[in-house]
Amino acid sequence: MNMHATILRTPAEAALIEAFAERCSDLPGNESVVIRRDEAMEVLKQGLPTRRVESWHYTDMRRLLSSVPTYDAHGHAEVLAPVLDGSVVLPMLVGAASGAAPALEGVTFRPVRDKLADGSLAQALVPQGDDDAIGALNAAFVRDGWFVDIADGVMVERPIELQNVQGGGQAHVRLPVRVGNGVKATIVERQTGAGAGFVTSVANLVVGDDSDVLYVIVQEQPETATHLGQFNAWIGKNAKLTLFVMNAGGKLVRQEVRVVAKGEGSDFQLRGVNLLAGDTHTDLTMVLDHTVPHTGSRELVRNVVTGKARGVFQGRINVHQIAQKTDAKMACNTLLLSDDAEFSTKPELEIFADDVACGHGATVTEIDRNHLFYLMARGIDEKTARGLLVEAFVASVIEELEDETIVEALEARLHQWFAEHG
Repeated sequence: MNMHATILRTPAEAALIEAFAERCSDLPGNESVVIRRDEAMEVLKQGLPTRRVESWHYTDMRRLLSSVPTYDAHGHAEVLAPVLDGSVVLPMLVGAASGAAPALEGVTFRPVRDKLADGSLAQALVPQGDDDAIGALNAAFVRDGWFVDIADGVMVERPIELQNVQGGGQAHVRLPVRVGNGVKATIVERQTGAGAGFVTSVANLVVGDDSDVLYVIVQEQPETATHLGQFNAWIGKNAKLTLFVMNAGGKLVRQEVRVVAKGEGSDFQLRGVNLLAGDTHTDLTMVLDHTVPHTGSRELVRNVVTGKARGVFQGRINVHQIAQKTDAKMACNTLLLSDDAEFSTKPELEIFADDVACGHGATVTEIDRNHLFYLMARGIDEKTARGLLVEAFVASVIEELEDETIVEALEARLHQWFAEHG
């Protein structure tokens, strides 16, 4: 007698499986892509990750994701003004690349739906391990996005903004970016929209040798939306990648950062700002692999948490045995502004090399009463004084970007958030 265990699925899990059955025949892709989609869905049928999965211990997706909106091909979204003035904007409206590819010397743009149709993106749809729920979700449902290819030696004078605007339903996009050798470029990934949307977004960035790339993620979903983002990067020889992440919205957010320093002399810099309010949950999880000698990295994350918000930062640095002379430092600093706010921090170092300089640290604190008194003694009211101290705590990370135009644009978003939640 054969016994078969029945999987009890949550409403969100059941809705995702039903949505795939309804939409799979309409999604772009050749035979190899269809196989990858089916494989991804088989992974999802085993259930969304729970606290039992170590990398999801602080974000129980099966419990937190209570529902999934239906897909609406006719949902409304509009192109927005760019984060940085003068940017080349590549819009994705309701999960679909919109408009003609812009002209920019030395840079090629192509809708991802074309790369799905010819199968050239099939291998990239394979999830990265058993815990890659975001990769599997996106692989199953991805409809479009933009592919960006920057030729060798190009100094890209204008920022490139990948603008994903959801319209309250489902939106699943891919953002493959190839940066050639000897390139200097600024790329902005903007995630925003309206309504209780469900968004997955996976960016794959390959940085060529001797290149210098600044990649900025600005996530400003409404406080009714679910946003699941993943950023993957591979850094070449003597190349530098600076990643700035600002989370300033979303009901349920997980932003994964997965980076491989694969070229000698490569350098990775992460600067993160999490602004959490209301009854929301935001998770920033990073895994960094130093796989060759003479590489460096610095990660600094600042968090401001108020209301009943809950936040997570998980950071793991893996130093492989061959990666001698690695210089890696990681720090996470959190400011709690209410008694109901929570933040969980889990920094990790896994070191197999014996000639390295590595360290990590984490702090959680409240506003310093002495600093508050100092400002109030000079005629500043308490609310304004608190706002100045909190903004200074976060702005110091933004100012490390050095480019005045970028700093001003991000500080404007910081001011807007504090105006609404301070």
